[in-house]
Amino acid sequence: MADLHAILKQVSVFSKLPPEQIQWLIAQGQQTWLESGEILRHAGDEADSVFVLLNGQLRVYQDMESHELVLATYETLDFFGELPILTGEEHFWASGRAITPCHIFELPKADFWQLLSQCPSVTMGVLSTMAQRMQDVQTLYKQQEKLTALGTLAAGLAHEMNNPATAALRSARELRQLLPTLTAYGVQSPARTPNQQQQLAILHQGVIQNTSSTVLDPLTRSDREDELVAWLEQHAIANPWTLAPALVSAGLKPEKLDYLASHIPSDTLDTVLQWLTHSLTSFELLHTIHTSVDRVCELVAAIKDYSFMDQAPLQTIDIHHGLESTLTILTYRLKQADITIQRHYDCTLTPIQAYGSELNQVWTYLIDNAIDILINCPSPTIELRTSREGNHLLVEISDNGPGIPLEIQPRIFEPFFTTKEVGKGTGLGLDMAYRIVKKHSGDIYFNSSPGETRFYVRLPISE
Repeated sequence: MADLHAILKQVSVFSKLPPEQIQWLIAQGQQTWLESGEILRHAGDEADSVFVLLNGQLRVYQDMESHELVLATYETLDFFGELPILTGEEHFWASGRAITPCHIFELPKADFWQLLSQCPSVTMGVLSTMAQRMQDVQTLYKQQEKLTALGTLAAGLAHEMNNPATAALRSARELRQLLPTLTAYGVQSPARTPNQQQQLAILHQGVIQNTSSTVLDPLTRSDREDELVAWLEQHAIANPWTLAPALVSAGLKPEKLDYLASHIPSDTLDTVLQWLTHSLTSFELLHTIHTSVDRVCELVAAIKDYSFMDQAPLQTIDIHHGLESTLTILTYRLKQADITIQRHYDCTLTPIQAYGSELNQVWTYLIDNAIDILINCPSPTIELRTSREGNHLLVEISDNGPGIPLEIQPRIFEPFFTTKEVGKGTGLGLDMAYRIVKKHSGDIYFNSSPGETRFYVRLPISE
């Protein structure tokens, strides 16, 4: 191994130091050797030193929920570890793992600050390196933030679309199985006389309208099914337990069946009720298919509205459409946390010129953060309010959670600052929201106390 003095002299930030300063560095620091796969520091460890990789290769990464986010890979003679110290962090926000056997020089934080105060050349080199790395890391984190948000939205949409799609597919399969049986009775009802057919048609038309509107709690439904099963057994109807659920869904009660039985010969009643049940079931299945496909179309429309697909970036937009499409996109998360949404919209507000898809990102960050805060809170509620404030449009998004601790409120919009667990967030969501709002010449700020956190977004109105 070459002389440590000569190696440190080759490190760019130390290259202009006189020999006595290099010797001082060596005296203050220490050397560390790592085997492949060993950890230099874990995320969350005290930010106590800066490092020079004397030999080898080392990867800096952050553990996300489902993968490792690689922030940088350092080679021989690279200087690193300065970002947390220079930004005032007490702990490292990422881990460092040796890819190959590594020889590392560590300089304690206090000595690093002393070096910066005494050697302008080191200060200039470190700040130049830091600026580039901050830009690189921020770009990487922004991409990760967008991917994480996209993953959250995609998972929610997949769940929301899966329910109606599965219901439509199941109903289509059941209808396919039912149609041959229904067709076997013929297109017309099996009633014999015109009067019987007329009475059955009146009953049939009335109950079809009830089929999609009758909503019963499980106990009431069970009681009514038992009543109908008893009636059907009294009238010697085959398989009464298979007919009762469809008849209950249609709102039929024993007295209506009595009316039907009084107009239909007893030897035909079984066939008529079988036909009626199959007919009602087919209409119910068709209704399920219709509402399911309608829900899928609604979600697709929300995605197009949310992303402003096939539209120019700058649009004249109604802010309420963006808020509503964001809520639709986040439906799954809102349901998971059982959150109530309260809307107080001023629908007379003038549309504004804005980058609609970017503003929707702002609403997503704010609402998604509120959802995280409200998990496990009693009676969780998010309130959306819009109003006019002079020549500005004001959007307020509030929650009834525990509030933001006073000591961290000044740092809320700082890049990389997060109160979430390691790997749960990048700390760039609110920073990106801040930048987007500023891009629109607007303001974003908040008030927070236990029981209410309210974010305000003010956007200029062009008239």
